[in-house]
Amino acid sequence: MKQERIIVIGSNGQIGTELVTELRGIYGGGNVVATDIKEAPEEIRETGPFEFSNVLDKDNLKQIIEKYKPTQIYLLAALLSAVGEQKPKRAWELNMDGLINVLDFAIDYGISKVYWPSSIAVFGPNSPQFNTPQHCVMDPNTVYGISKLAGERWCEYYHLKYGLDVRSLRYPGLIGWKSAPGGGTTDYAVHIFHEALQNGKYECFLSENTELPMMHMSDAIKATIGIMDAPSEQVKIRSSYNVGAMSFTPKTLTAEINKHLPDFRISYKDNDPRQAIANSWPKSIDDSVARKDWGWKPEFDLAGLTKNMLDNLSVTTK
Repeated sequence: MKQERIIVIGSNGQIGTELVTELRGIYGGGNVVATDIKEAPEEIRETGPFEFSNVLDKDNLKQIIEKYKPTQIYLLAALLSAVGEQKPKRAWELNMDGLINVLDFAIDYGISKVYWPSSIAVFGPNSPQFNTPQHCVMDPNTVYGISKLAGERWCEYYHLKYGLDVRSLRYPGLIGWKSAPGGGTTDYAVHIFHEALQNGKYECFLSENTELPMMHMSDAIKATIGIMDAPSEQVKIRSSYNVGAMSFTPKTLTAEINKHLPDFRISYKDNDPRQAIANSWPKSIDDSVARKDWGWKPEFDLAGLTKNMLDNLSVTTK
């Protein structure tokens, strides 16, 4: 078992709950400290240490770091795209100041690695929409995207200026069955499975032909641990790597669900503010740099994702 001491900040979210479980399986439950501003779910509390933390409270964060002496920190606390548009200044404060706090503590306490997630939200209306490359025009028009783009620059700066081993991925929409999404523009692709099984119908807040990059949560966890495990010399981009798996529209996702649930029906809502956000994002992602540098490769395609979601949710929602 690898000898690391890890703190996961924002462990109760859609990514954090699954990431903590996976990390504890690798490093041992006692070596992975889950932290969040709210009480952790039972499976997190029972399998390892949990601490209440607020990434904006530097005294609180310092106490946790001094108590556990981590070798790695995963910073997942953030306000996502749709919620961020409702609370823009709060989103900027949490997404930016929280990152700076962690980067500074990593330098002060000699923490060997920091992980911080970025997003496809860093791209904007003038970015190439198809096979969006690693390097291109980036002009985000949401506070979430602006904060993530600024965060990428800070991560690279701390690496170049201070030698900090900070690593990052630009997540597409993430789809998993173990926890609820947290207020993102791609959340429909999780909600639709719950509604398909429970009610046989779903009203989508995005239009039927809105194509977006998506990824099964298992692949997101695999990519996250993969980049953190990669030898430092293979991690050549210190802003954030594109990672992708598949792209689809609500219409094509519905067609795939109908192969399992023929009576499922979808309708579409007009004038939802999330539509404008989705329109500014890539339709597909070129992740060839991540594949070349450190061997990224997803496992799930649309058919596999759909079957996995329906199979697992049909058990857990009974």
